[in-house]
Amino acid sequence: MAKRNTIDVSVSPRGSLETLSQREVQQLRETGSGSVYTLFRQCALAILNTGTHSDNAKTILEAYEDFEVRIHQQDRGIRLELLNAPADAFVDGHMIASTREMLFSALRDIVYTQSELDNARIDLESSQGITDYVFHLLRNARTLRAGVQPKMVVCWGGHSISTEEYKYTKKVGHELGLRGMDICTGCGPGVMKGPMKGATIAHAKQRNVEGRYLGLTEPGIIAAEAPNPIVNELVILPDIEKRLEAFVRVGHGIVVFPGGAGTAEEFLYLLGILMHPENRDLPFPLILTGPRSATAFLEQLHAFIGATLGEPAQRCYTMIIDDPAEVARQMTAGLEQVKQFRRERNDAFHFNWLLKIEEGFQHPFDPTHANMASLRLNRDLPPHELAANLRRAFSGIVAGNVKDKGIRLIEQHGPYLISGDPAIMKPLDELLQAFVEQHRMKLPGGAAYVPCYRVVS
Repeated sequence: MAKRNTIDVSVSPRGSLETLSQREVQQLRETGSGSVYTLFRQCALAILNTGTHSDNAKTILEAYEDFEVRIHQQDRGIRLELLNAPADAFVDGHMIASTREMLFSALRDIVYTQSELDNARIDLESSQGITDYVFHLLRNARTLRAGVQPKMVVCWGGHSISTEEYKYTKKVGHELGLRGMDICTGCGPGVMKGPMKGATIAHAKQRNVEGRYLGLTEPGIIAAEAPNPIVNELVILPDIEKRLEAFVRVGHGIVVFPGGAGTAEEFLYLLGILMHPENRDLPFPLILTGPRSATAFLEQLHAFIGATLGEPAQRCYTMIIDDPAEVARQMTAGLEQVKQFRRERNDAFHFNWLLKIEEGFQHPFDPTHANMASLRLNRDLPPHELAANLRRAFSGIVAGNVKDKGIRLIEQHGPYLISGDPAIMKPLDELLQAFVEQHRMKLPGGAAYVPCYRVVS
């Protein structure tokens, strides 16, 4: 990625930002060795690169290696001094409003996350403690709104999709928006943008001025996939597992579109949860969909789920091909069941407390070569545990594809080795090969994809 035009500027939040203590400001000002500052700098740079076509965190960081953020505390709040910032984030010297909002959302989330970790009441060793932690992070971001009817639809799918697939996601988002639903995605390009774009038009048609476009991300992802400008609520969770839990706790239903390794990771995560015995009677509408041109992908993913997790996993979702209106109608019906279920059990509309998530789905997975090689991908595991390990395998592939740490590990030690039962490895290898052949591992126009993994039976 060639170095672009840069600008030096000072920027303050519009409205207000949570007051920062002197200690919090000092954490952010520790340039060089300060881990909190380094994290915020990386996220800030990604946000300022909104609109870029690069999905490589390492490339973006190297293109703006002299970018610097200086944090100044004032009596009236906080001010950021940006040095050598990407000029495309500004118009006539003024930062674009959506970029400004997301920049200070990142500051808010990263500072609060660090502060919460130092809080004695935070328990990251138990399942309930982790869920409480996710709840507090979302509440601090003002994402949780008590009393609002269930209408938040999460859309998962790839950033590297065809034009026809992208147009289809907009059509589905439009149909959802016409029925008053809000959209939550991973906040980047591709499927993370299309449904939001479609819903904005639908909300305008329905004179809905309170439409929500919620983006949930984490530092390793946001550095590779800058938020799209439609996002009007951005939340940065500390790691991929907290981000995934946030999706299923705040979302009332999920639509899965065509994608690659990241989409498979998300899909397996949710299937593993829904297959847990304690979640058997809990309504959670899940739809797998795409245009007719994506039929082969949808059927192959469906077959992979059947070959590895079995028919019970396939019964957890509905597959709809090339029918945006039917997707929206079935989601509407599903959300009615969610509303009735939560009313009967006095569960909150804004946070799915009753959903059982085991610790194996909550603790961060570090995709080192040793951890990837030691994953148990065997038939003797209960289906929901096998789903969790398959999810970790795809998480490692995502890290090796787009995350700075993962890319560097692959450069140093070569591809990850993934091994297990032949009956699981064969469909896994076939699915990954299809992703490569369909160019679902990288954004179109990039260099030829070199796999960061090797499947071993």
